[in-house]
Amino acid sequence: MAAAPAIERVTGVTVFTDIVGFTEYTALQGDLAALSLLSHQERIVSEELPPGARIVKELGDGLLLWFPDACQAIACALRLQQRFEEHSRGGDADPLWVRMGAHWGTQSLRRGDLVGHDVNLASRVPSLAGAGEVLLSEATVARIGPGLPGIVFDELGPVSLKGIPHPVRIFRAIPPV
Repeated sequence: MAAAPAIERVTGVTVFTDIVGFTEYTALQGDLAALSLLSHQERIVSEELPPGARIVKELGDGLLLWFPDACQAIACALRLQQRFEEHSRGGDADPLWVRMGAHWGTQSLRRGDLVGHDVNLASRVPSLAGAGEVLLSEATVARIGPGLPGIVFDELGPVSLKGIPHPVRIFRAIPPV
């Protein structure tokens, strides 16, 4: 019997993005408009990612991002929301309303992809967010500590997430005015 392959582990923040209303948008505007919106999202994200962070993969209308540093991750997520808002206010642009969820933890690498419990937990967080919101787990807030002065972390409370056995404390990141 062959030995199990060694598992490479990384520690950082997984951030999931999700375009709000994408299915309806595609139904009303068509596939070409939807593909254009996805291209805008990918371009903006690529322009804003700090060194060491990466787009792990595309997930339909969302992205799985990875950051080695919690402060970088949340600062970038808030910048992205600002850029998406600017794009949406542009005269000819279709709205790019995105919700995001983040969780600090340890992930397993599998052929360039990230898997594991902490990735699964992070994937559930965006479902709680509204358009333009960045939500994060208590583990992420703890890792940030005082590293992002001016940003307020508003607790939404412990919430139950599908497939996660225990409630998770979730916070909304609110940028300075």
